[in-house]
Amino acid sequence: MNISIVRENDATVLKIEGRLDTTTAPELEKTINGEGDALKNLVLDFGGVDYISSAGLRVILTAQKKMNIQGSMELVNVSEAVMDIFEMTGFAEILVIR
Repeated sequence: MNISIVRENDATVLKIEGRLDTTTAPELEKTINGEGDALKNLVLDFGGVDYISSAGLRVILTAQKKMNIQGSMELVNVSEAVMDIFEMTGFAEILVIR
């Protein structure tokens, strides 16, 4: 998995490529936590993500809870396969996906 950080206006965009699974989820969690409390608007660009496991879902849920307190979070460019997982798990109801 590769993660690129892009700052656009007042948002921090994490462009994620690859599989978000047990092996790679800790890397995403570390990246999000590394941005610290100054993080106000988080955008997760899933354009390059073709698979997400329960470990990846846990990281997304933890990030959503954090951002509910200190700002906002949205997911963009979610593939159909990953969107199916979000819908089956109920995550589509609690995440902002555009």
